[in-house]
Formats: sequence, structure tokens, C-alpha cells
Amino acid sequence: MNELLVRGADVLQCESDSCSILTNHDIRVEGDRITAVEPSGSIEVVPEFEVIEAAGMLAAPGLINTHAHVPMGIFRGLAEDVDIETWFNEYIWPLEANLTADDVYWGMQLGLAEMISAGVTAVADHYFHMDRAVVAVEQSGIRAALGWAVFGSQGTEGVHRTVSFAEEFSGAADGRITTWLAPHAPYTCDDAFLSAVAWEAERLNLGIHIHAAETAGQTEASLAAHGRTPIKVLADSGVLDRPAILAHCCGVTADDIELMANRPCGVAHAPKTYLKLAMGAAPVLEMRAAGIPVGLASDGPVSNNTLDILESLRLMSLMAKHESGNPRTMPVGAALTVATRESAKVYGMPDDLGCLAPGFLADVILIDLGGAHNQPTHDPAANLVYSTRASDVRTVICNGEVIMRDRRLLTFDLDEIKARVGESMTRLSQRVPNSRIQRYQP
Repeated sequence: MNELLVRGADVLQCESDSCSILTNHDIRVEGDRITAVEPSGSIEVVPEFEVIEAAGMLAAPGLINTHAHVPMGIFRGLAEDVDIETWFNEYIWPLEANLTADDVYWGMQLGLAEMISAGVTAVADHYFHMDRAVVAVEQSGIRAALGWAVFGSQGTEGVHRTVSFAEEFSGAADGRITTWLAPHAPYTCDDAFLSAVAWEAERLNLGIHIHAAETAGQTEASLAAHGRTPIKVLADSGVLDRPAILAHCCGVTADDIELMANRPCGVAHAPKTYLKLAMGAAPVLEMRAAGIPVGLASDGPVSNNTLDILESLRLMSLMAKHESGNPRTMPVGAALTVATRESAKVYGMPDDLGCLAPGFLADVILIDLGGAHNQPTHDPAANLVYSTRASDVRTVICNGEVIMRDRRLLTFDLDEIKARVGESMTRLSQRVPNSRIQRYQP
């Protein structure tokens, strides 16, 4: 059994929109769990321990990315400065017509390396050829909630595809992989398809990861065509009766929020994508006030260009202040609660992730606040929200295993990954008409 002692760190603690720092503490890890967090020197050091000296470091829970399309990093930079309809119809879906299983494998490796380097230890990913993504996750040491994305046009074959993947790979990578069913969205999946997915989710006791009410225009189009919002469609089809990750929700109405409240769903919030594609702002404050958990997300590296959750954290807080016209909105404690405890709830593991305390899984990041941009450190929690960079993450522990030490990735050969992705760049940049998927509307 792996035994670690992280010694002398300042430990971030967040709960109920407030944060505190335990100064100069040790964290004991046995196997995949934290077994003690005590003042430094009070935990007896035994020869079996691997000691990680962390004096001057901030120890924080590993960051959680609650919605991503990680392998899309292979298309990074190919769909810039266009509206969302053009982005989907003329770029993304024609580019994905070139996609192969090997592309997903190498793209997943590239994205996982980027996330580990930025302190992300868990990601909920929604994409294709996910059996190859599983192999990359197994090698990486990271934690992942994976769903094979499917569309209504695929009919029963699509339902079988997402279900069979989920059945086969649930609990893979020594339990680091969980699986979800992954229909694309209400506008690409009809009621019968969504109901079939919801029925399978109930049968298998699985959650559903889906895009929902991504823009106000999407909601207006659904009302015009069906007399129901996308959220009402999900409720009517049974999707909201299952644990659900609802990606984006920029177009939800007040009635939608009431419908979502007290159901086992959470919202994945990716503010950089919304800014870049001019999608509008998700009503984060209203959703949280209704008790709907909100988690941080990157979305894909084509709409975001990075998989940096610290960047999403900062933008979430700043957007909330801007939208409300009140600088007191989304203060440091609330922002960090979203990044830790609430993201863990959206991810589906509220009792295991998002907290550095005995009994929680040992997903720990050590952050160096010694850079000029973090000095002086009057308030390390404020630094984490407003000034810390992804490159300040020095060491990453996931499931009790060190997967990055002093900025050195231990599970990946980044040079090989970059070379393999680079070999496919010309082919991947070609846009091929993709008749399998209906056009983005509106």
C-alpha cells in the first residue's frame, strides 16, 4: 500500500461559501485515501512513508473539470472568431468527420498532460471513440468520468453504443474511471431517444452527461418548435430523474431553474467558451440560490483554447460581478467552494473529492505562491482565485499516487505526444461535410 506524507504545507479548506487555511500542516495518505491532516510534526514519520516536503506550498484539493471534450485539442486553433452556428456547422462537425480512434487516443493524452500540469485531477469527458480515451486515462493516473457521445440520428444503435461503453468500462483504471451515458443534446436527440437513454440509465444506475439550453436562442427555438424549453424536454423524457451533468445552461429560464431544483442534476459552467462564442452568461447566482450545484468546466480546447480550470475559476467570479453590477458578488469563499466541494458534487463524488480531510480520496495539488505575481501573500485563497497561474502548480497527487513532481510529468512522454499529434495536423485541418449529424440550430 502506498504511503505518503505531505509535510509542512498550508492546507486550503472550503465549505459553505467560506474558506480557511490550516498553516503548516501535514497530510498523511495511505493507499488512495487521506487518513490525517494534522499540525506539522504531529504525525510520526515511519520508514514506509514517502515524504514530500511542502513548506511554503499551498495544498489544495485536485481541481475538477466537470465538462470537457479533451481530445478536441487536436483541432485547437482551427475555429477562431466565428459565431456559434458557423463554429458548429462549418468547422467542428466537418473537422470531426476526419476523426479516427487513434486521434482520440493521442488527443486525450495531450489534453490529460495539459490538465495534470494545471492541477486538474478529475475530468468529466463527453466525446467519441472513448474506449481509446480509457487507455490514455489508465496510463495517465488521472481520474475521469467518461461518456461516449451519441446523437438521435443514430437510433437504437446510438443508445447501444453509449450504454455498452458505460457497462464495459465502469470502474476501470483501478476505479479511477466512472462512466456516464452521453446523449448530445435535446436539439440533436428526439424525445424517444432521450427516454430510451433515461430508461437505460435507470436500469444500470448510471448518470447522464448532456448539453442543455446552451444559449437563449436554443431555448427560444425549442419553445417555437415544441412548446417546451430544452430543460422541460429533459424533465419530460426522464433525464432529470437521473443524476445528470447539464453542460452550460446559459439559456435556462426562471421556470427551468425551478424545474431543476431538488433534482439530482448539476450544471457544468465553462465561462471562457461563453465569452469567446458570445453565448451569453449562465445564471450561476440564481441556480446556486435554488440549490442547484454548479461546477467549473473548460468545455473543449477549440472553444476555450485551454483546459485551465484556474482560468475558469477566475472568469466565473469576474463574470458574476460584471453581470450583477456588484463587486461583492461571488466572493473568494464562494468561488473556491464552487471549485472544490460543488464541482465534486456535479462530478458525482461529493463524499470523495473536493476536500482535504480524512476519508477523502487523496487528490492533492501543491501550489507555489512564491512568484512575484502572488506576492505578498496576505490572503492565499484570494491569490488562488485572482492571481495564481496554472504553471504555479508544482506537484500533483491523484488517488494517492504522485503523477507530477516539481513540474515533471511522471506518466507521459510529452515530446512523443506532441510528435504524434503533429504527424496528423494536415489531415485533421481538412473540413469534410458530415451528413451524419443535423445542423446546429438556431
